[in-house]
Amino acid sequence: MAGLDVTALLLTRGDAHYGEAVTQRDHALQCAALASRAGADDELVLAALLHDLAHLALPDGRDAPQRHHGHEGATIVRPFVPARVAWLIEHHVVAKRYLCAVDPSYAARLSAASVDSLRAQGGPLGKTELTALEAHPWFEDALRLRRWDEEAKDRDARVAPLASWVLLLEQYFGPQTTSLTRP
Repeated sequence: MAGLDVTALLLTRGDAHYGEAVTQRDHALQCAALASRAGADDELVLAALLHDLAHLALPDGRDAPQRHHGHEGATIVRPFVPARVAWLIEHHVVAKRYLCAVDPSYAARLSAASVDSLRAQGGPLGKTELTALEAHPWFEDALRLRRWDEEAKDRDARVAPLASWVLLLEQYFGPQTTSLTRP
């Protein structure tokens, strides 16, 4: 199976902002750095790095409750990564909906773009959906990823460049663009 050049996507399409204060590339790098600093394992760090990959691969995509960028991103990476990574990417959107249902202070801290996307994604989860998510073995990891996702929007953050993640990406996706002349 041919690989997927994630670094090329981050380099060629990562300058988009999607309503946030940082670019998609900076957001991905910050999220992965937060996960790494928190001692997350490689799978969770990879999910943090790639959670918004669909915004790059499918820039015209629109979120809806049953078909959102988490779902699309998971579909893209599923052939290459362990099931846990794809599940976390898919469920980082659901985790936001969960946290908004159970934690009013979390919901109050959402960026304006996250509030807008929350509406498109179906709003806070209902009781049945909450219970189902809580029962999943990777539930806590999804919440961790979601919190890093919200935190990774600091325009003043300094993190390792994209080149520092190439070896991790190559473990799953094969050869990556290595002539990294940009962050």
